[in-house]
Amino acid sequence: MEEEQKKEEVKTETEETKQETKEVKEETKEKEKPSSAKASEAKEEKPVKVPAKFKKLVEEVEKMSVLDLAELVKVLEKKFGVSATAPVMSSPAAAAPGVAPAEQKSVFNIVLTEVGGKKIEVIKAVRDVTQKGLKESKDLVDEVASGPQVVKENVKKEEAEEIKKKFETAGAKLELK
Repeated sequence: MEEEQKKEEVKTETEETKQETKEVKEETKEKEKPSSAKASEAKEEKPVKVPAKFKKLVEEVEKMSVLDLAELVKVLEKKFGVSATAPVMSSPAAAAPGVAPAEQKSVFNIVLTEVGGKKIEVIKAVRDVTQKGLKESKDLVDEVASGPQVVKENVKKEEAEEIKKKFETAGAKLELK
């Protein structure tokens, strides 16, 4: 009797294992579907509701071939001076026409370009802004003779404007980058 129970248990476990294997295979097939197939399934599940005012236009576009659509896109780009590509927001090239990139930035690097006639005042300004010692501040100011030097990095716009005024009062010239 015990043998029959064991055989029955083994048979049940085998059937359960087969069922689990079948489920895993189905899941694997679902995962292996190309993303375009998944996308098309998603599109089929959620039909797009077209407003009445665009219905005729959408019907016309649906009738067009891919080549005609590509040509239409080019014509519209030229006509309206736009691009069908998505803009990259972090790129400085994506700035609006007529707007300087410095106006859009909120964080700046302060670069000392010229010391001017009041070297001691500039050293004091560097010490005040950077919290460095006298020697480090003097060395930074002296290095400006060989090329522009970064005084402070990642400064908010308001603070950068205040620092710029301090340096200009001391006779130095700065760039906010």
